[in-house]
Parts: sequence; C-alpha cells; structure tokens
Amino acid sequence: MSDGPLIVQSDKTLLLDIDHPLSTDCRRAIAPFAELEKSPEHIHTYRLTSLGLWNARAAGHDAEKVIDVLIKYSRFAIPHALLVDVAETMGRYGRLRLESDPIHGLILISTDPAVLQEVVRGKKVAPLLGARIDNETIAVHPSQRGHLKQALLRLGWPAEDFAGYVDGQAHEISLVEDGWHMREYQKLAAEGFWHGGSGVVVLPCGAGKTIVGAAAMAHAKATTLILVTNTVAARQWRDELLRRTNLHEDEIGEYSGAKKEIRPITIATYQVMTTKKNGLFAHLDLFDGHDWGLIIYDEVHLLPAPIFRFTADIQSRRRLGLTATLVREDGMEGEVFSLIGPKRFDVPWKEIEAQGYIAPADCVEVRVTLTEHERLNYATAETENRYRVCATTATKKSVAMALAKFHENDQVLIIGQYIDQIDEISNDLGVPIIKGDTPIKEREFLYNAFRSGEIKCLVVSKVANFSIDLPEASIAIQISGTFGSRQEEAQRLGRILRPKADGRGARFYSLVARDTVDQDFAQNRQRFLAEQGYSYRIIDADDVFTGKL
Repeated sequence: MSDGPLIVQSDKTLLLDIDHPLSTDCRRAIAPFAELEKSPEHIHTYRLTSLGLWNARAAGHDAEKVIDVLIKYSRFAIPHALLVDVAETMGRYGRLRLESDPIHGLILISTDPAVLQEVVRGKKVAPLLGARIDNETIAVHPSQRGHLKQALLRLGWPAEDFAGYVDGQAHEISLVEDGWHMREYQKLAAEGFWHGGSGVVVLPCGAGKTIVGAAAMAHAKATTLILVTNTVAARQWRDELLRRTNLHEDEIGEYSGAKKEIRPITIATYQVMTTKKNGLFAHLDLFDGHDWGLIIYDEVHLLPAPIFRFTADIQSRRRLGLTATLVREDGMEGEVFSLIGPKRFDVPWKEIEAQGYIAPADCVEVRVTLTEHERLNYATAETENRYRVCATTATKKSVAMALAKFHENDQVLIIGQYIDQIDEISNDLGVPIIKGDTPIKEREFLYNAFRSGEIKCLVVSKVANFSIDLPEASIAIQISGTFGSRQEEAQRLGRILRPKADGRGARFYSLVARDTVDQDFAQNRQRFLAEQGYSYRIIDADDVFTGKL
C-alpha cells in the first residue's frame, strides 16, 4: 500500500486524484483497460468493464499486468474480490477459439469442455453450430463465423479467432517514402494490426491514420476495399494513396452516389453501401462478390448497423478499423470488438502532442446566459425540443461573431448542428458555408481556398465532423452539436489539431447555454477528451465581448 493517486473500489470504479504528482503516469497505465465515466476537477472516475478488460487482453496485457498496475498506484488495499474478478474476466477471453481444421474446416474448440457445454445450450448459439466432433470440438459453418463471435461475446465468452484469412486477389502495393518517413507509432500500429490479423487502430485526428491504412495495404499486397464516411473523404484517401504509395490513378476506383468504379483499390462510402432498392441492399455484392484481401473501415465508430450485418458474413477477409475514438453513443462497441476485431493499437493524444505530431490545444467552454424571453421559451418547451431552444439562442450567435472577429487573422471554423442557425451566422458574417446540400465540387473548392488561406473563416455543419484535412485551421467555435456525443466533440477538436507550419497551438471554443440541458450534454461530450488529458477552462460570454480571452 502506498500514497498512490488511485482508489480502487469493489463496485469496479477507480477514483483518480488528478492533483497527485503520479496522476499522469497512472492515467496512462490504466488507459488500456479502464473507461472514463466522469471527469470533474479533482477526482476522475473510471470503470472496469468486461469489454475493456478483453480489449486489453487482446492487445497483450494479461491479468497479472492489470493487477500489478492497480496495486502499484492504489492508495489503499484493493478489495480481494475485485482482483479475483479481474483475473477471471480476463481469463474468459480465449477460452474458446475458432480454428481451421484440415478435415472439418472451421471448428470451435475449447480446452474446457464445461464452457463448451454451457455455450452450446445458448439459444442464440446452438443454431450457428454444426456437428459435435468430440468433447472439446464442434464444427462451425464458415458463413456463421461472425454471427457466432457476436453471440459468444453476448454470453460473456468472447472467442479468439485463429481461423486465418483468405489472401484475396494479389495486387502489388508498396509505400514510396519520398520526402517523408513513417513515424514510429504508425509502424507499430500497422505491425500490431498485421500480426493480430484483424482489429482496430486508435489514433488521434491528424496523426496520420491514412498512412497506417496504406502500410496495412503494403503488408497485404492484395485488392482492398476502403469504406469511408463521405465522398470528400474518399477523394482525400485517393490523393493520399497516390502520394504515399506506388499506386496509379487507374488502380483506384470511387464507388459512391456519383461514380460506380470497381478497381483493385476501391473506395466506397457508407452511404452507398447502405442504400436500399425495393427493400434490398442494392450494392451488397461489392462486399462479397469480389475477392478482397483487405477491408478498411475508416471512422469505424460510425459504422452503420447494416455494415455490421455485412461484416458478419465476411470474416475470412482481413479487416482494419481506423478511428480516433472507440466510443459509440449507441453502445455497439461490442459489435466492433466481435466483428471488426479487438483494439490492436492505441496511443494517448497527449503523447503524440508531446512528440510534436499534433498541435497543442487550449479548450475553452464559453458560458452563455439566456435572455428572459429565451428562458421562458426554454421553460415551456417540450422535452424533445429543449436542447434546440437553448442551443440556438441568439446570444450564441453574438458570441460566435465576436470570437470570429477577435481571431480574424487566424483560420477559423464555426461548427453547428442546426442549419438555420449556421445559415444565419454565415449571412451575418459574410463568410461561406458548407452543409449537406453543398455540391461536392463547391465543397472541394471551399476547402482548398481555406487551406490556401484565401478564405479565413468557414461555417460548417456536421458534414465537417469527419475525415476533413484542413491543416492550417487553428480556431474552432462550436455553437451546437449532437446532444451529448463524446466522439463528435473529439472529432471536432481533431479538425484543428493538424500541426501548423509555424508551430502555433490551436484553440477550441465550445459555446454552452448556462442552466440548461446544454450544460449537462457539454459535460458528457467532454468526457473522452478529459480521459486524453484535455481540460476545459470556463469563461463567461461577457469576457468574450470585453476581449478577456
């Protein structure tokens, strides 16, 4: 027992005293297996979950390492029951294994017959299994590989997948390091994925996830399907692959609403993949009708539910998920774990910042007071409309405009959720706007003008949350968002974290209406960033008007 920064409780919560000199070391040590729940000023609350422990186990942390970390940093004696529980939970991972057998094909195998007997009796599991081979082995139809992993995870017995992958159609791909070099963490991420077979790489926005994808393709040397969030992201991937690899333009196809090209490297949007015609997914054969050697899921935390269903059917293909935040507001992290694969590589944002690969950021929450009239509107609004009423207050517009004026020499992004609100700000400031109905050509023109410094301020809707490369953007002003979404907050901060040519830092303003649900949502939105070591300082809207920034 030592005077450590951590208090470990029997209900699996970990309380971290962030004023303690060892708190940063402790936060880094527990990050692979603990999930942040609350982050007020002095004590942060983490929780041990089964999924968090299994992710850690898949990444090479065993129960002994986890327990050692808890004991090392704990201020008081750790409840014995919790230590036993950690060891037993982590011991569940890999007790069941999927393997390839030369005679029976795909088999489910366990060294513990009792576990096998238990899962066989599961209502959702039994229909997915074939004939019993012996006490420890059951045949599995290859088409059920993904569905079985999902069902076993829900039963609390996650299976480790050793069944291997088809090579797919060969296609020569290699990195061309001309005037640039892969960073050490990018190499480790690509290798961690390749040796694991399938899984997720978590890297901060601006840390070069595309390069990790390109390195994975160079390992696979096979035809590749890349799934991205939108057409702009597809074109950025294409440009980046042309810049970083030996691929030529005619080897890369775009499969979106505008084009339907199938090439050795095909970049498709989630939107087109989930489009239905006459009640059927019209483009599903893109998934299983081609002999892909690798499938890359960009922004894997955004995977729509139909994509999970498709993914369950293609478990014999290598799968790489890329994301900055492995948090989902719909609680489907388990689906990502079982179908894409466990977390293979993760690195704290602050660590990459310390290495100079992302810009340091100052996060500021600006508290805005509603007018008497707005307060009355808010008080009488229906519950489902309350957030909109307080998020679109006129005072926010005034604050956003004052901030834009204050930073008129910087590259400023104003981001909002509600179209009428951002339309108004765009008109009043006289600056361009990008939203859902902005044509792709116009979007690309405006992004390029912003990159070159021709445009200093740009108003964007949530279309700019993801996969947009704007390196010189240094100020973001968030006026409204998708309720309490942690991943959206992280993605928006990520828009301004690309390192600046002159080494400047970035500043992220979040405008929050005082004494409303906006304040509660803001607290939840900030949780993931707090876990990464970012803290928000709170200022009043009056400080903005008087220039006290």
